[in-house]
Amino acid sequence: MDTRKLKYFLAVVDCGGFNKAAEELLIAQPSLSQTIASLERDLGVPLFHRIGRRAVLSEAGKELVGPARLVMRDLDAAESLIKSLRGIRSGKLDIITMPSPGIEPLTSMIAAFVDQNPSVRLNVEAAFTPEEVIEAVRNGSSELGLAGSHGPIRVPGVKVLELDNQPLILIVNPRADTFAEGHTIHREDLSGHRLIASQRGSLMRWLVDDALAQGVETEIVAEVAHRTSILPLVIAGVGHAVMPSSWAPLANKSGLRTLLIEPVSRLDVALLSRTKDLTPAAQSFIELAQNHSIRTSNLSHL
Repeated sequence: MDTRKLKYFLAVVDCGGFNKAAEELLIAQPSLSQTIASLERDLGVPLFHRIGRRAVLSEAGKELVGPARLVMRDLDAAESLIKSLRGIRSGKLDIITMPSPGIEPLTSMIAAFVDQNPSVRLNVEAAFTPEEVIEAVRNGSSELGLAGSHGPIRVPGVKVLELDNQPLILIVNPRADTFAEGHTIHREDLSGHRLIASQRGSLMRWLVDDALAQGVETEIVAEVAHRTSILPLVIAGVGHAVMPSSWAPLANKSGLRTLLIEPVSRLDVALLSRTKDLTPAAQSFIELAQNHSIRTSNLSHL
């Protein structure tokens, strides 16, 4: 099968139509349509339903997306490997991350990575659940994934490198800081306070819901899907927020107080990858991640 046809097919998928895909590929739209029609003849099935100016994937088209991404990813890996043998350290690395791991440890690892690989371009996509990260790594849309979960991730066919476990903290609303002096609070201390909560499915929301179930009379004043909005809301005095400790440095720099919540719940952070055929850029990033994991482990035993 002509890989050029697969590349054009994925361009239509990602751009949502033939016109935008043709612009992205810098080719004429009729040429793109002919190429997709040729691919459909090769396979013997239609890949798109044309509805007006939109191109909607058929069932066969949906099935082809994952394998096509893996083929193109493998080609990129082969090309990057040959370039690395010639001393060329360039290319692109696609990473997908959940919000909290995207602050740390991703920031530190990217800083180290770009120092060692200044010609590699990073593309960082967003996910909000471990399942989204796992699926992106499996289908090849991202080569690496950072996920945070309540407990270690174990997935067949996906390599999991455990990086960190981040205790949950309370980022304190400065307009309602009636907590005692110190660095820790208990869940029952949340009674009478207003909270900004993540949506259900996150460990942070689980802690809040568990406290409510145990009779702690706290109030959820806002439920926020995009966690990057939470810190500004705390600064504005809307409420306190339960977040992983990766947010503590940013919160402290913003002048906010952070408190460890006892009993301690921890967000397990891991780097996910395919088990083989990784690009040199991905392999380099994994080596940095392994060093980060070792440092974190050593610090935890001090």
